[in-house]
Amino acid sequence: MSLLELIAAADERGLAASAVACLDRCLPQPPDGADPDPLRPLWAACADPVLWPDRLAEVRAVLDAAADEEGAAPRIRKLLGEALAGRAAPGLRDWADACSLLALEVHLGAEAASAADAETARRCREAGTDGAGPLPAGELRRQVRILELLAETADVPAAGVGLRQVLDVSAEGQRVLRAAVSRRARGRG
Repeated sequence: MSLLELIAAADERGLAASAVACLDRCLPQPPDGADPDPLRPLWAACADPVLWPDRLAEVRAVLDAAADEEGAAPRIRKLLGEALAGRAAPGLRDWADACSLLALEVHLGAEAASAADAETARRCREAGTDGAGPLPAGELRRQVRILELLAETADVPAAGVGLRQVLDVSAEGQRVLRAAVSRRARGRG
């Protein structure tokens, strides 16, 4: 299945968790003293939709206070501002789709040899990453893997099942992107 097909088939928990994972991977390295994991409150809310409105408000406040204007931070704040307080499927699916697209655009932009354009990111989500480079290809694989993990555990009564694995996959992707961005910055400086 393509990434877009997986998003279309995902349940509410899968959409919420995959969206949060996409945003989490794109967060820039926090400055010293800042919260190293500002989206952490949303992870629990992926398992329990009752927590979603309060945790979403908490995360918005933390990121607004940080007011980091580097990298993808402004776009992440914008997407969090657009997230629905209720996790209704049609709006949630659109939001998860936008988070997926942002993550691929960020990875394309971090790829030294490629330009970050929305059309390339859209093509990758539909047809694969031919010619897109290793960073976006890795991101596409991570997004697919996360949605597959969540689909595999969708029928398990405990809603938190699978989220730890998703968090691990996402954290590894975050380290990869931050390392690539750091190498690229050192190469320019």
